[in-house]
Amino acid sequence: MSERGRPRTFDRTAALRCAMEVFWARGYEGASMSDLTAAMGINSPSLYAAFGSKEALFLEATDFYSRTEGADIWLALEEAPTARLAIEQFLCLTAKAYAQTDRPQGCLITLGALHQDSSRGAICDDLRRRRAENHAALRKRLERGVAEGELPASLDCSAAATFYATVQHGMSIQARDGASHSALLATVAGAMAAWRTMAGTDRA
Repeated sequence: MSERGRPRTFDRTAALRCAMEVFWARGYEGASMSDLTAAMGINSPSLYAAFGSKEALFLEATDFYSRTEGADIWLALEEAPTARLAIEQFLCLTAKAYAQTDRPQGCLITLGALHQDSSRGAICDDLRRRRAENHAALRKRLERGVAEGELPASLDCSAAATFYATVQHGMSIQARDGASHSALLATVAGAMAAWRTMAGTDRA
């Protein structure tokens, strides 16, 4: 039987990872279809057949990113014995991940599409949801610190979570601008110096 006309097979997961890295490096708007197909090693018909559209590909790529990149950053929040150590490890692991030179610097979730009018609403909505989930994870860990008696009941856990999420977002931009690992760790040191004021405790 002739093979003519049959679609070329490819490793879908490998292609998705390649697309993720293009979006990570260039953002949704900056990633052209030719950039994506070249990186993925497929043609446009194959891309559309496998993923549906550029928007659908981006959404799947960000989901893949969330599942495969930097998982240890968020695991630290759960496993660290104290809230302070959880936040410190969260930021230190962020600095390590964002400064790696074998992949795009910074964070896809932070940098992928920042402006509502620069990409389709579904994309910005998805990234906004993911950032909100990250904020919620920080808040939950701080609330656990309050429940365990490490942190005072008066702590505004949502405000503290916003502060440390904002630090992480800023580190993403710093990394994209070329900040070294040591420079990012200096930001971490500054953020942790604010811990006693933020947490309302004299514990270092």
